[in-house]
Amino acid sequence: MMYSILLQAQPTGSGMPMQLLFMGAIIAVFYFFMIRPQQKKAKDQKKFVEEIKKGDNIVTIGGMHGRIAEIEDDTFIIEVERGGRIRFAKSSVSMDSTKAIAGKKPTTVKVD
Repeated sequence: MMYSILLQAQPTGSGMPMQLLFMGAIIAVFYFFMIRPQQKKAKDQKKFVEEIKKGDNIVTIGGMHGRIAEIEDDTFIIEVERGGRIRFAKSSVSMDSTKAIAGKKPTTVKVD
């Protein structure tokens, strides 16, 4: 009986357009949820690095905190502690970490 039911079900001929529509939907989802946000983040990172100026406090990708002492073409020198200076590439600045420390208020301790 099951064999006769399976033989009676005829596939429709509209399979190919539906597959193309489905593949197009998958590509659109990948673009809007993965590729486009990554491109926007890269654009924001590039703009952030270009706007860095002398005297800004930054955090590098490796976690080094410091203040920019000098800026050159594609590098900068940060002052880390009491005159210690280290040269880094501009691409090593962490935009997320730098904005996070900029948002924090410095804490002061009252001594009575």
